Amino acid sequence: MMNLDNEAEELASTLGVDKTEVKRDLENLVSYSVPLEEAKQSLRRKYGDGDDGSGPEPESKDLAEITPEDSNVTVTGRVLSVGKRSIRYQGADHTIFEGEIADETGKLSYTAWEDFDLEPGETIQAGNAGVREWEDSAELNLGESTSVEKLEETLQVPYEIGGDAALIDLEPGDRGVNAEVTVLECDRKVIDGRDGETEILSGVLADETARLPFTDWDPHSEIETGESVRIENTYVREFRGAPSVNVSEFSTVETLDRTVEATESAPRLSIRDALESGGMFDVEIVGDAIAVRDGSGLIERCPECGRIVQNGQCRTHGQVEPVEDLRTKAILDDGTGTVTAILDDELTAEIYGGDVDDAREHARDAMDKEVVADAIREAIVGRSFRVRGTLSIDEYGANLNATDFAAITDDPADRAAALLSEVDA
Repeated sequence: MMNLDNEAEELASTLGVDKTEVKRDLENLVSYSVPLEEAKQSLRRKYGDGDDGSGPEPESKDLAEITPEDSNVTVTGRVLSVGKRSIRYQGADHTIFEGEIADETGKLSYTAWEDFDLEPGETIQAGNAGVREWEDSAELNLGESTSVEKLEETLQVPYEIGGDAALIDLEPGDRGVNAEVTVLECDRKVIDGRDGETEILSGVLADETARLPFTDWDPHSEIETGESVRIENTYVREFRGAPSVNVSEFSTVETLDRTVEATESAPRLSIRDALESGGMFDVEIVGDAIAVRDGSGLIERCPECGRIVQNGQCRTHGQVEPVEDLRTKAILDDGTGTVTAILDDELTAEIYGGDVDDAREHARDAMDKEVVADAIREAIVGRSFRVRGTLSIDEYGANLNATDFAAITDDPADRAAALLSEVDA
């Protein structure tokens, strides 16, 4: 991890200014993801030092050799994709360009803090490119001190050019992505944005491979429920543990003259493979219910925010008059791993055999709310279920917020054989 104190001391000494002030400015720039070398160069300009800070030409490296420990490098590669979006630092909007670049050995993401007029498919040599750690990997940073030369000879690389992608292949951190999709759901909302109240679109996109949530930060009229569209220059963020497509003011949206078929099914994975994905918006797993966790059955929620309350106390709203609800937190195991499936009131009512009113009466007759959770345990523990929903993973574990929860009657021997063949593969 960079030592900003040492960097500030060296820079202050060179510039002949107060270290405290330089460190404050340096920390501010770096906190807004400005690469260290670019931040230092900005401060040199601010305090009037004419040195461009370039020094000797950095070492040339293959992309596969570059690590976050590298400071500055020179690379030759082919531009795979180019995205454009706006970020804000020091109270001002700044346009950046980002995507992926590749050579014969591998590919890396990049951020260009200046407009180098990059186009997908171009072969370039980038001299004095900065390197930082981003999403646990190295990322190239192209700025004022970077020289970019476009080469006539085309570098052959084992990657697709242009940024077109299927939804199933998208991961948080992807930039410059193009997708052809159908709009399954689309709602217009007003949120508190960085410039006050902001109108956005949000909903669900689908193609033949998967479904993903989206947010359009600059509502495009072409994005409407039921429309098939091509969206260019999107970026992907993590939302509730799963990839989410983000459409910006720099994105282009075109209505297609064909219908993009939306997949009706979700990818079916073993629990282990689902967990290794890091989170999925729509996934299906099959497993045995081995336990029902505490916090299941007849529960109480805050009427304001919907959070669980204890003894009438909401962590956000204090003392409230709680609203009763049904919920199930079932632990599922398929032999490769475990996950907690969370069932809402409707799915819980199906397996419990009654609604909230029935559960309330059941608990009142027994003078114990736990009888509702016990009835749910008796109904599902030891049985096999097919579960579909959104998988999110955080420091508290893996939760599958179920949209479907169905008992299965497959022959256990057949399922075991199928699982073993998947594990062996």
